[in-house]
Amino acid sequence: MNTKTKGYILGAIAAATYGMNPLFALPLYSDGMNPESVLFFRYLLAIPILAVMIRARGRSFKVTRKESLTLIVMGLLVAVSSLTLFQSYNFMEAGIASTILFVYPIMVAVIMSLAFKEKLTLQTALCMIMAIGGIAMLYKGPEGATLSLTGTVLALASALTYAIYIVGINQTVLKNTATLTVTFYVLLFGLSLFIVRLLTGVEITVPSRWYMWLNVLALSIFPTAISFLCTTSAIQYISSTPTAILGALEPVTAIIFGITVFGERMTAREGLGIALILIAVTFVISGGSISLHMTRFRKMFPKLPRHHKRQIP
Repeated sequence: MNTKTKGYILGAIAAATYGMNPLFALPLYSDGMNPESVLFFRYLLAIPILAVMIRARGRSFKVTRKESLTLIVMGLLVAVSSLTLFQSYNFMEAGIASTILFVYPIMVAVIMSLAFKEKLTLQTALCMIMAIGGIAMLYKGPEGATLSLTGTVLALASALTYAIYIVGINQTVLKNTATLTVTFYVLLFGLSLFIVRLLTGVEITVPSRWYMWLNVLALSIFPTAISFLCTTSAIQYISSTPTAILGALEPVTAIIFGITVFGERMTAREGLGIALILIAVTFVISGGSISLHMTRFRKMFPKLPRHHKRQIP
């Protein structure tokens, strides 16, 4: 299996497992837990899992001072992204929140263009407009109810911080750092945000029934340890933008679980909005191949030679 194929597979796994967030988080909300507590236990349980994996594979926990400073920033970005996404679940359906989150690949493309001088093509710009149009169509919920502005802003904030994280992993000293080590410290430093939140007024809540701890454990394994580990690996194999676009599986996974498990409804307007967002970001990643096919298509219809204008004496 070549490096690129490995990267695409890892990116797909990362996206699909991250889309499981609502599946395990919503039952915990129903059980009385708040977002900060859910995320605190999610990160807390994921960290020893990764530590065991590092030891089992004979990897080192040692990082340089420069790497440590970057890991602190990356950890806080991931924590903010997780917190704002989980808070948005309190204001809108999880499937819609996850779909709004999916604009982060377009944000990645913009950041790469502005900060790292990657060419932002006309096609990418049009895809951005299409995605914004899709979000506008999502802004009408069932029975004409308008989606919460707070929930929308929180989901967009989650998308932005996640986009910065994806770019940061590929454009900093962490680019060549061991994947397991990066993921371990990202979660470790990210945990500090939830500790601060819980120590400064947010009530810590725990599952009221023992079997609800299985949801906490599942959160720590699938959308945390596995997803972040695969995301970091995919970025190192295929770079930031392709990994981001593979996030198409995130809202798809979340929506499937939202409909089949939680009985959420989706209107035709929302379905069209979701389709526009998915099409837009898919075009962003496949931009090169689409441009190639468009060039071939244009060559089938060559322009006629322009006639010289007759000069008037």
